[in-house]
Amino acid sequence: MDAVAAFDPWSPEFVADPYPAYAALREGGRAHWYGPTRQWLVPHHADVSALLRDRRLGRTYTHRFTHEEFGRAAPDPLHEPFHTLNDHGLLDLEGADHTRIRRLVSKAFTPRTVEKLAPTVRELAAGLVGELVAAGGGDLQAAVAEPLPVAVIAAMLGVPEEDEERAMLRPWSAAICGMFELNPSEETARRAVRASVEFSDYLRELIARRRSDPGDDLVSALIGVEELTEQEMISTCVLLLNAGHEATVNTATGGVWTLLRHGRWDASLAAELSSDPGKLSTAVDELLRYDTPLQMFERWVLDDIEIGGTVVPRGAEVALLFGSANRDPARFGPTADALDLARADNPHVTFGAGVHYCLGAPLARLELTAVLGELLRRAPGMRLAADPVRRPGYVIRGFESLLVEV
Repeated sequence: MDAVAAFDPWSPEFVADPYPAYAALREGGRAHWYGPTRQWLVPHHADVSALLRDRRLGRTYTHRFTHEEFGRAAPDPLHEPFHTLNDHGLLDLEGADHTRIRRLVSKAFTPRTVEKLAPTVRELAAGLVGELVAAGGGDLQAAVAEPLPVAVIAAMLGVPEEDEERAMLRPWSAAICGMFELNPSEETARRAVRASVEFSDYLRELIARRRSDPGDDLVSALIGVEELTEQEMISTCVLLLNAGHEATVNTATGGVWTLLRHGRWDASLAAELSSDPGKLSTAVDELLRYDTPLQMFERWVLDDIEIGGTVVPRGAEVALLFGSANRDPARFGPTADALDLARADNPHVTFGAGVHYCLGAPLARLELTAVLGELLRRAPGMRLAADPVRRPGYVIRGFESLLVEV
C-alpha cells in the first residue's frame, strides 16, 4: 500500500487521529511527494529537527529570489492586505530582517519578563476556573482556554479593556490563521483579508494613542525602537496574538481531552502533580508532544537538499510533520504512542527549532501549567458532558468546544 494513501488532511477521520497514517509514512521512507498540495512530506523526528535548523530552507524565499526566479506565481493582488501583514511578521521573515526584529521582540519574552507575568496569569486562571466550577461546568474552551491567553497578550500589548475591538482579537486571529491551512478556499482568503485590514487599522489607531500617551506595554516600547517601521510593529503585534494564543488554546483544551479520555483526570493525578511544580511542567511538555496543536510546519527549499537519498530541488516546499516527529519511535522509543506524564527525555518539536524557535514558548508553558494546575486543584472530578467536536483544520488542530461537568 502507498504510504501516502492514508494522508488525507481534509478528512475529519484523519484529522481526529492522524497517527496511524504517520506511522505508515515513517515506515515508507523519509520524504514523500504529496500531489494535492505539491509538497514533500517529512515524517521522521531526526529529519524534521535537522531541517528546522537548515538554512538552505526558509519560511520565505523573497529575500533571495523573485517569484519568477523561484518558479512560483505571485500572490493574488486581492489578498494583498493579508500578505502585507503576514510578510512583515517575524515568523515569515528571513535573513537580516528576521535577525533584527527577533532581537528587538525577544526582549519581551525574556525569562524575567515572563516571570513578572506569572502572578497575573495565575490570577486570571484562578478566576476563570472558579467561574467554571461555580457554574457546575460548561464549555471549557470558551470559558477558560480561550479568554486566558487572549487577556494575557492583550495586556502585554496594552489593549485597553474598554476597547470594543478587544472582543475581536480571537475572531480576527482565527480568520487570519485560516490561511495557514492547506489549499485555503477563496472564502477563507476573503475572511483573512477582512480581518487583516480591521486588525491593522485598530493597531494603527492604538499606536497613535500610545505615541501621545505611552504606557508600560509592548506597543509603547516598540514605538521607541527607531529600527522598526510601523508595518513591522503592526505585523509583530498580530503575530504575537496569533502565535501567542492559538497553541495555548488548543493545547489546553486538547490536553484536558487527552487526560479525560485516558482516564487520567482524577484526584490522584491532582495530588501527584500538585506535590511538585516540576511534575506539572513535565506533564505539560508531554501533552505538547503527545498531541501537538501545530501538526505541520512548511518551509521553502532555497538550495537543493537530499533527504534519505531523495533530492528535493530548489523551489520545492517541504511539509515538516510535527505530529509525526513527536511520535517517532526512533527518538521516543517503544512508548512513543503512549501518554507518559513523567517522560523526562522529551525533545519534542512542538515549538520548532533553530532561528524560528517559538519566542513565546516560556509564556505558553506558564499559561498551560496555570490552567491545568488550577483545573486539577478545583475540579478533580471533572468529566465530559458531551463528545467534543473538532474544527476541520489540520495544520492548526483543535476543537470547536469541550463541554464538561464539574
